[in-house]
Amino acid sequence: MKFHMPVKVYCERDCVKTYSDEWTSLGHKALIVTGRSSAKNGALADVTDSLNAHQISYCIFDHTEENPSIEMVMQVRDMGIRENVDFVIGIGGGSPMDAAKAIALMIYHKDKDADYLYQQGDSTALPIVEVPTTCGTGSEVTPISVLTIHAKRTKSSIPHRIFPQYALVDGKYLASAPKKILVNTSVDSLGHLIESYINLGASPFSRMISEYGMALWKDVKPALLSDHVTDEDRDRMMLTSTLAGMAITHAGTTLPHGLSYFLTYEMHIPHGQAVGYFQPGYVAAAAPETQAKVLELIGCKDIAEFANLIHTLLGPLEIAPDMVDTAIKGIMANERKLKPVPYEVTEETLRKFFEMAM
Repeated sequence: MKFHMPVKVYCERDCVKTYSDEWTSLGHKALIVTGRSSAKNGALADVTDSLNAHQISYCIFDHTEENPSIEMVMQVRDMGIRENVDFVIGIGGGSPMDAAKAIALMIYHKDKDADYLYQQGDSTALPIVEVPTTCGTGSEVTPISVLTIHAKRTKSSIPHRIFPQYALVDGKYLASAPKKILVNTSVDSLGHLIESYINLGASPFSRMISEYGMALWKDVKPALLSDHVTDEDRDRMMLTSTLAGMAITHAGTTLPHGLSYFLTYEMHIPHGQAVGYFQPGYVAAAAPETQAKVLELIGCKDIAEFANLIHTLLGPLEIAPDMVDTAIKGIMANERKLKPVPYEVTEETLRKFFEMAM
């Protein structure tokens, strides 16, 4: 049994500026990786103000794709090499933060081509700072980078484990997030907590984190179901997401995430929403005592109430029967997502996942 979390985490208001003397010391020029709108909530301004205050130069790439591709990573890698950067800052949701890790890897290994992203090898990368602005991915504390592979029409995490040096977690960056983003990303964090808990790779340490995270998620559930979200709710949402990231760092994700990649690529359903659809089915197939514990932690009296909660938050999944067949065939061939599941997985098991989502 082991627990390894090398990321220095600051989770409080104004932490980007408060601790700027630490994280700005990582290098002399930063590459900021963000999205068109994901940092327009004060996060980018806080980062650049801090860099300017410490006389650290920087360049910005602010066109990160939703579900970043290998091609985009290599494009930004080339920009980073031209600009002679020596550390990378990811600002936003999972897409910019995951991309920042892959870009930092490939700038460090500037003699390698894109194939290196999915090859086993030296995972050394430039130093990385992550600033989350959504409450779902937990990428700020994980070594995981998930990229879109157009050649295979799917998404997959790279085999390199790349931990950031700093995670700067501030709930105030959620204040301008649309309600749908708060819901989808919070459901994603719930998926991380559940999948890492119902998992053969879980340990007492990781389950402790998962249990705490699910209890926090229960506390923010009323806000997700209403139009009133307080600063305290946002702080809890962000903390829940970070805890969920710590949990999947040690246990990983399983079937719902594997199935979600199909929905995201083929149907363009946002990642958190796609993950959420399969959580009731995943819990329903677990051992009775495990199922009861999860439902207790998230505040649902039974599976039917949990399924209704997901439908209320996300709406029902609309998918053609032939696409269900394709998704099931794909996940049954995905050994990495099947291996950590603590119960037998059959096509019938997976069909029930879809039935509960629709």
